[in-house]
Amino acid sequence: MNKLFKLGLGLVIVAGLASCKAKQSEYQNVYQAAQEARAENNNTAVVSNPSTYPVITTPSNNYGDEKVRVEKVSVVNQADAAGLRAYSVVVASLAVKPGAEALKAKLEAEGNRVILVQNEQGMYRVIMASFDDKGSAVEKRNEIRSTYEAKGATDYLRRTYGIPFDDLWILQRQY
Repeated sequence: MNKLFKLGLGLVIVAGLASCKAKQSEYQNVYQAAQEARAENNNTAVVSNPSTYPVITTPSNNYGDEKVRVEKVSVVNQADAAGLRAYSVVVASLAVKPGAEALKAKLEAEGNRVILVQNEQGMYRVIMASFDDKGSAVEKRNEIRSTYEAKGATDYLRRTYGIPFDDLWILQRQY
C-alpha cells in the first residue's frame, strides 16, 4: 500500500510539473538578461539590428552618399552636453551602462574626448567625435578607423577595447 501511495504521489508531481509551461516571453526575458550580463562581464559590444534605426542620406559637400542614422539621444553626463553636436562618430553601441562607461574611460585614458549618450530605446552610444557638419564627421570616422586598424587585427582590438572598431557610423542627432 505504501509503495502504491508513493507511486501515485510521484505521478501527480510529474504531471503537475509537465503542465507548467513557461511562456515564450519569459524565455526571451531570461535570454536578454543573460546577454546583458555577458556583455557587462566581458565589456563586449552588443550588436543591435541596424534595420530598426532609420537611415537617411542627406547631400552635404562631397559626402552626400554617406549614410547616417537619425536618433533622438540624450547625454548621460551633463558635463558632456556642450560637446554634442548634430553629427557624431559612434564607435560602439552597448546595452549596459557599466560597459559603455568602461570603454569611455579606456578611450579617454588614451587622450580621446568621448561622449556617452543614450537613445530612446535605452542603448548607450559611445561617441568619439561630434561636429556641426556631416563632412567633418565622415572624415573623423575614417581617421579613427585608420588609427585603430593600424593598432592591430580585430581580434586584438576586441580583446583590448571590447570592440573591433570595424562598425563605426555617423549619428545624426534628432532634436
